[in-house]
Amino acid sequence: MRPDTTQVPMRSYLDFEKPVAELEAKLEELRALGDRDGAVAISEDVTRLEAKAAAALAELYAGLTPWQKTQVARHPQRPHFVDYCAGLIEEFQPLAGDRVFGEDEAVVGGFGRFRGRPVCVIGQEKGANTEARIRHNFGMAKPEGYRKAVRLMGLAGRFGLPVLTFVDTAGAYPGIEAEERGQAEAIARSTEACLGLPTPNVTVVIGEGGSGGAIALATANTVLMLEHSIYSVISPEGAASILWRDAGRAQDAATAMKITAQDLLRLGVIDAIVPEPTGGAHRDGQAAIRATGDAIAGALEPLASLDADTLRDKRAQKFLEIGRSL
Repeated sequence: MRPDTTQVPMRSYLDFEKPVAELEAKLEELRALGDRDGAVAISEDVTRLEAKAAAALAELYAGLTPWQKTQVARHPQRPHFVDYCAGLIEEFQPLAGDRVFGEDEAVVGGFGRFRGRPVCVIGQEKGANTEARIRHNFGMAKPEGYRKAVRLMGLAGRFGLPVLTFVDTAGAYPGIEAEERGQAEAIARSTEACLGLPTPNVTVVIGEGGSGGAIALATANTVLMLEHSIYSVISPEGAASILWRDAGRAQDAATAMKITAQDLLRLGVIDAIVPEPTGGAHRDGQAAIRATGDAIAGALEPLASLDADTLRDKRAQKFLEIGRSL
Protein backbone atom coordinates (compact mmCIF):
# COMPACT_ATOMS: atom_id res chain seq x y z
CA MET A 1 0.00 0.00 0.00
CA ARG A 2 1.33 3.42 -0.94
CA PRO A 3 0.93 6.53 1.24
CA ASP A 4 -1.79 9.03 0.31
CA THR A 5 0.79 11.74 -0.36
CA THR A 6 4.46 12.41 -0.15
CA GLN A 7 5.89 14.22 2.85
CA VAL A 8 5.71 18.02 2.68
CA PRO A 9 9.26 19.10 1.79
CA MET A 10 9.24 22.31 3.86
CA ARG A 11 9.87 21.47 7.51
CA SER A 12 7.24 22.54 10.01
CA TYR A 13 8.56 23.68 13.39
CA LEU A 14 6.74 23.48 16.71
CA ASP A 15 6.66 26.51 18.99
CA PHE A 16 9.26 25.16 21.40
CA GLU A 17 11.63 24.40 18.50
CA LYS A 18 12.19 28.09 17.75
CA PRO A 19 15.90 28.11 18.79
CA VAL A 20 16.59 25.18 16.46
CA ALA A 21 14.53 26.77 13.69
CA GLU A 22 16.64 29.92 13.86
CA LEU A 23 19.90 27.96 13.68
CA GLU A 24 18.70 25.87 10.76
CA ALA A 25 17.45 28.96 8.92
CA LYS A 26 20.93 30.48 9.22
CA LEU A 27 22.39 27.18 8.05
CA GLU A 28 20.21 27.19 4.94
CA GLU A 29 21.28 30.77 4.19
CA LEU A 30 24.93 29.78 4.40
CA ARG A 31 24.41 26.77 2.16
CA ALA A 32 22.57 28.88 -0.40
CA LEU A 33 25.37 31.44 -0.32
CA GLY A 34 27.96 28.71 -0.87
CA ASP A 35 26.00 27.22 -3.78
CA ARG A 36 25.57 30.60 -5.43
CA ASP A 37 29.09 31.97 -5.01
CA GLY A 38 30.98 28.71 -4.98
CA ALA A 39 32.68 29.92 -1.84
CA VAL A 40 34.86 27.31 -0.18
CA ALA A 41 35.69 29.58 2.73
CA ILE A 42 32.25 29.18 4.34
CA SER A 43 32.40 25.37 4.42
CA GLU A 44 33.90 25.47 7.90
CA ASP A 45 31.15 27.83 9.05
CA VAL A 46 28.54 25.45 7.65
CA THR A 47 30.10 22.47 9.42
CA ARG A 48 30.30 24.37 12.70
CA LEU A 49 26.71 25.57 12.46
CA GLU A 50 25.51 22.06 11.56
CA ALA A 51 27.12 20.70 14.71
CA LYS A 52 25.62 23.51 16.79
CA ALA A 53 22.12 22.93 15.40
CA ALA A 54 22.38 19.15 15.93
CA ALA A 55 23.54 19.66 19.52
CA ALA A 56 20.72 22.12 20.20
CA LEU A 57 18.15 19.69 18.78
CA ALA A 58 19.50 16.75 20.81
CA GLU A 59 19.52 18.82 24.01
CA LEU A 60 15.99 20.07 23.39
CA TYR A 61 14.54 16.60 22.73
CA ALA A 62 16.35 15.03 25.67
CA GLY A 63 14.23 17.07 28.08
CA LEU A 64 10.78 17.36 26.51
CA THR A 65 7.86 18.00 28.83
CA PRO A 66 4.70 15.89 28.52
CA TRP A 67 2.95 18.77 26.73
CA GLN A 68 5.82 19.13 24.28
CA LYS A 69 5.68 15.38 23.62
CA THR A 70 1.97 15.80 22.93
CA GLN A 71 2.81 18.39 20.29
CA VAL A 72 5.42 16.09 18.74
CA ALA A 73 2.94 13.18 18.70
CA ARG A 74 0.54 15.40 16.74
CA HIS A 75 3.15 16.79 14.34
CA PRO A 76 1.60 17.01 10.85
CA GLN A 77 4.71 15.56 9.18
CA ARG A 78 4.98 12.58 11.50
CA PRO A 79 4.75 9.23 9.62
CA HIS A 80 1.20 7.89 9.50
CA PHE A 81 -0.10 4.34 9.31
CA VAL A 82 -0.01 4.27 5.52
CA ASP A 83 3.71 5.11 5.69
CA TYR A 84 4.40 2.28 8.12
CA CYS A 85 2.31 -0.08 6.03
CA ALA A 86 4.17 0.85 2.85
CA GLY A 87 7.54 0.52 4.57
CA LEU A 88 6.97 -2.70 6.53
CA ILE A 89 4.28 -4.74 4.80
CA GLU A 90 4.82 -6.46 1.48
CA GLU A 91 2.00 -7.58 -0.83
CA PHE A 92 -0.52 -5.65 1.24
CA GLN A 93 -4.13 -6.34 0.23
CA PRO A 94 -6.61 -3.98 1.91
CA LEU A 95 -10.14 -5.13 2.72
CA ALA A 96 -13.04 -2.72 3.09
CA GLY A 97 -16.39 -2.63 4.82
CA ASP A 98 -17.88 -4.08 8.00
CA ARG A 99 -20.60 -6.15 6.24
CA VAL A 100 -23.16 -4.29 8.37
CA PHE A 101 -23.26 -0.60 7.42
CA GLY A 102 -20.40 0.49 5.20
CA GLU A 103 -16.76 1.48 4.87
CA ASP A 104 -14.87 3.65 7.36
CA GLU A 105 -11.55 4.92 6.03
CA ALA A 106 -10.41 6.04 9.48
CA VAL A 107 -9.46 2.39 9.97
CA VAL A 108 -7.36 0.80 7.23
CA GLY A 109 -6.80 -2.94 7.34
CA GLY A 110 -5.94 -6.00 5.34
CA PHE A 111 -3.41 -8.76 4.88
CA GLY A 112 0.19 -8.88 3.75
CA ARG A 113 3.65 -10.09 4.67
CA PHE A 114 5.83 -8.70 7.42
CA ARG A 115 9.43 -9.76 6.78
CA GLY A 116 8.16 -12.81 4.92
CA ARG A 117 5.54 -13.78 7.50
CA PRO A 118 1.82 -13.55 6.59
CA VAL A 119 0.04 -11.13 8.92
CA CYS A 120 -3.16 -9.17 9.40
CA VAL A 121 -2.52 -5.42 9.64
CA ILE A 122 -4.94 -2.84 11.02
CA GLY A 123 -4.23 0.84 11.58
CA GLN A 124 -5.83 4.19 12.22
CA GLU A 125 -5.03 6.73 9.52
CA LYS A 126 -5.30 10.49 10.08
CA GLY A 127 -4.40 11.63 6.58
CA ALA A 128 -1.48 13.78 5.46
CA ASN A 129 -3.29 16.68 3.76
CA THR A 130 -6.69 18.33 3.90
CA GLU A 131 -8.34 16.01 1.37
CA ALA A 132 -6.95 12.87 3.04
CA ARG A 133 -7.81 14.09 6.53
CA ILE A 134 -11.42 14.60 5.55
CA ARG A 135 -11.56 11.20 3.83
CA HIS A 136 -10.05 9.45 6.86
CA ASN A 137 -12.05 11.59 9.32
CA PHE A 138 -8.81 12.63 11.05
CA GLY A 139 -8.32 9.05 12.26
CA MET A 140 -11.48 9.10 14.39
CA ALA A 141 -13.29 5.86 13.67
CA LYS A 142 -17.03 5.29 13.61
CA PRO A 143 -18.69 1.97 14.60
CA GLU A 144 -18.21 0.53 11.12
CA GLY A 145 -14.45 1.05 11.46
CA TYR A 146 -14.28 -1.01 14.63
CA ARG A 147 -16.60 -3.65 13.17
CA LYS A 148 -14.30 -3.88 10.17
CA ALA A 149 -11.42 -4.46 12.59
CA VAL A 150 -13.41 -7.22 14.30
CA ARG A 151 -14.08 -8.83 10.92
CA LEU A 152 -10.38 -8.76 10.02
CA MET A 153 -9.34 -10.16 13.40
CA GLY A 154 -11.85 -12.96 12.96
CA LEU A 155 -10.28 -13.85 9.61
CA ALA A 156 -6.79 -13.68 11.11
CA GLY A 157 -7.81 -16.04 13.90
CA ARG A 158 -9.37 -18.47 11.44
CA PHE A 159 -6.22 -18.64 9.32
CA GLY A 160 -3.75 -18.53 12.21
CA LEU A 161 -2.19 -15.16 11.33
CA PRO A 162 -0.59 -12.72 13.80
CA VAL A 163 -2.29 -9.34 14.04
CA LEU A 164 -0.36 -6.06 13.97
CA THR A 165 -2.23 -2.89 14.93
CA PHE A 166 -1.04 0.70 14.62
CA VAL A 167 -2.72 3.24 16.87
CA ASP A 168 -2.92 6.93 15.97
CA THR A 169 -6.16 8.64 16.95
CA ALA A 170 -7.38 11.45 19.16
CA GLY A 171 -10.29 9.14 20.02
CA ALA A 172 -13.33 7.48 18.53
CA TYR A 173 -15.63 9.77 16.54
CA PRO A 174 -18.09 11.43 18.99
CA GLY A 175 -20.76 12.42 16.45
CA ILE A 176 -24.47 11.73 16.84
CA GLU A 177 -24.54 9.31 13.89
CA ALA A 178 -21.77 7.23 15.49
CA GLU A 179 -23.72 7.01 18.73
CA GLU A 180 -26.87 6.07 16.83
CA ARG A 181 -25.02 3.19 15.17
CA GLY A 182 -23.67 1.83 18.46
CA GLN A 183 -20.23 3.37 18.99
CA ALA A 184 -19.73 2.11 22.54
CA GLU A 185 -20.84 -1.42 21.64
CA ALA A 186 -18.54 -1.49 18.60
CA ILE A 187 -15.54 -0.42 20.70
CA ALA A 188 -16.36 -3.07 23.30
CA ARG A 189 -16.68 -5.76 20.60
CA SER A 190 -13.35 -4.77 19.11
CA THR A 191 -11.68 -4.91 22.52
CA GLU A 192 -13.26 -8.32 23.09
CA ALA A 193 -12.00 -9.51 19.70
CA CYS A 194 -8.45 -8.44 20.63
CA LEU A 195 -8.64 -10.32 23.93
CA GLY A 196 -10.04 -13.43 22.28
CA LEU A 197 -7.56 -13.72 19.43
CA PRO A 198 -6.02 -17.22 19.22
CA THR A 199 -2.94 -15.75 17.52
CA PRO A 200 -0.27 -13.26 18.68
CA ASN A 201 -1.11 -9.58 18.45
CA VAL A 202 1.24 -6.64 18.75
CA THR A 203 0.23 -2.98 18.95
CA VAL A 204 2.33 0.10 18.24
CA VAL A 205 1.20 3.56 19.33
CA ILE A 206 2.77 5.67 16.57
CA GLY A 207 1.26 9.05 17.46
CA GLU A 208 -1.76 9.65 19.66
CA GLY A 209 -3.43 6.85 21.56
CA GLY A 210 -6.69 8.43 22.61
CA SER A 211 -9.27 6.86 24.91
CA GLY A 212 -11.47 3.92 23.85
CA GLY A 213 -10.70 4.74 20.25
CA ALA A 214 -7.20 3.46 20.90
CA ILE A 215 -7.82 0.61 23.34
CA ALA A 216 -10.22 -1.00 20.86
CA LEU A 217 -7.17 -1.94 18.77
CA ALA A 218 -4.50 -1.91 21.48
CA THR A 219 -5.55 -4.78 23.76
CA ALA A 220 -2.57 -6.85 22.65
CA ASN A 221 -0.02 -9.34 23.94
CA THR A 222 2.64 -6.68 23.49
CA VAL A 223 2.06 -2.93 23.43
CA LEU A 224 4.84 -0.75 22.01
CA MET A 225 5.03 3.04 21.92
CA LEU A 226 7.21 5.34 19.91
CA GLU A 227 9.43 7.46 22.12
CA HIS A 228 7.48 10.70 21.64
CA SER A 229 3.96 9.30 21.26
CA ILE A 230 1.22 9.65 23.89
CA TYR A 231 -1.42 7.28 25.24
CA SER A 232 -4.23 8.36 27.55
CA VAL A 233 -7.86 7.97 28.53
CA ILE A 234 -8.64 11.52 27.36
CA SER A 235 -6.82 14.35 25.63
CA PRO A 236 -5.02 16.89 27.85
CA GLU A 237 -7.41 19.59 26.61
CA GLY A 238 -10.43 17.44 27.48
CA ALA A 239 -9.08 16.61 30.92
CA ALA A 240 -8.35 20.27 31.64
CA SER A 241 -11.87 21.23 30.59
CA ILE A 242 -13.37 18.66 32.96
CA LEU A 243 -11.04 19.16 35.94
CA TRP A 244 -10.57 22.92 35.87
CA ARG A 245 -13.16 24.08 33.31
CA ASP A 246 -10.25 25.61 31.45
CA ALA A 247 -8.81 23.97 28.32
CA GLY A 248 -5.92 26.39 28.58
CA ARG A 249 -4.52 24.27 31.41
CA ALA A 250 -3.82 21.40 29.03
CA GLN A 251 -0.11 21.55 29.91
CA ASP A 252 -0.93 20.91 33.58
CA ALA A 253 -3.23 18.06 32.61
CA ALA A 254 -0.62 16.46 30.36
CA THR A 255 1.87 16.40 33.24
CA ALA A 256 -0.63 15.05 35.77
CA MET A 257 -2.05 12.34 33.51
CA LYS A 258 1.25 10.46 32.88
CA ILE A 259 0.65 10.11 29.17
CA THR A 260 4.21 9.73 27.89
CA ALA A 261 5.82 6.47 26.84
CA GLN A 262 8.36 6.78 29.64
CA ASP A 263 5.65 7.16 32.31
CA LEU A 264 3.55 4.35 30.89
CA LEU A 265 6.48 1.94 30.72
CA ARG A 266 7.23 2.63 34.38
CA LEU A 267 3.57 2.07 35.27
CA GLY A 268 3.42 -1.22 33.36
CA VAL A 269 0.81 -0.07 30.84
CA ILE A 270 3.12 -0.67 27.85
CA ASP A 271 5.89 -3.19 27.28
CA ALA A 272 8.62 -1.30 25.41
CA ILE A 273 9.56 2.04 23.87
CA VAL A 274 10.64 2.34 20.24
CA PRO A 275 13.39 4.99 19.95
CA GLU A 276 12.83 7.83 17.51
CA PRO A 277 15.44 9.74 15.51
CA THR A 278 16.78 12.87 17.22
CA GLY A 279 14.15 15.54 16.74
CA GLY A 280 11.25 13.10 16.42
CA ALA A 281 9.96 10.64 13.84
CA HIS A 282 9.00 13.49 11.50
CA ARG A 283 12.69 14.33 11.03
CA ASP A 284 13.55 10.92 9.60
CA GLY A 285 10.46 8.88 8.88
CA GLN A 286 12.30 5.97 7.30
CA ALA A 287 14.53 5.52 10.35
CA ALA A 288 11.48 5.54 12.61
CA ILE A 289 9.74 2.96 10.43
CA ARG A 290 12.81 0.68 10.43
CA ALA A 291 13.11 0.90 14.22
CA THR A 292 9.41 0.09 14.56
CA GLY A 293 9.80 -2.94 12.29
CA ASP A 294 12.69 -4.23 14.40
CA ALA A 295 10.65 -3.77 17.58
CA ILE A 296 7.66 -5.61 16.11
CA ALA A 297 9.88 -8.49 14.97
CA GLY A 298 11.39 -8.72 18.44
CA ALA A 299 7.95 -8.73 20.06
CA LEU A 300 6.55 -11.43 17.75
CA GLU A 301 9.42 -13.87 18.21
CA PRO A 302 8.66 -15.02 21.80
CA LEU A 303 4.92 -15.20 21.04
CA ALA A 304 5.24 -17.42 17.99
CA SER A 305 5.68 -20.64 19.98
CA LEU A 306 2.70 -20.10 22.32
CA ASP A 307 -0.61 -21.91 21.80
CA ALA A 308 -3.97 -20.14 21.58
CA ASP A 309 -4.99 -20.69 25.22
CA THR A 310 -1.66 -19.44 26.53
CA LEU A 311 -1.81 -16.36 24.32
CA ARG A 312 -5.30 -15.51 25.55
CA ASP A 313 -4.40 -16.12 29.20
CA LYS A 314 -1.24 -14.02 29.05
CA ARG A 315 -3.06 -11.22 27.26
CA ALA A 316 -5.89 -11.13 29.78
CA GLN A 317 -3.52 -11.34 32.75
CA LYS A 318 -1.43 -8.50 31.36
CA PHE A 319 -4.38 -6.10 31.43
CA LEU A 320 -5.80 -7.38 34.71
CA GLU A 321 -2.48 -6.62 36.41
CA ILE A 322 -2.33 -2.99 35.30
CA GLY A 323 -2.52 -0.79 38.37
CA ARG A 324 -2.37 -3.60 40.93
CA SER A 325 1.31 -3.14 41.76
CA LEU A 326 1.33 0.67 42.08
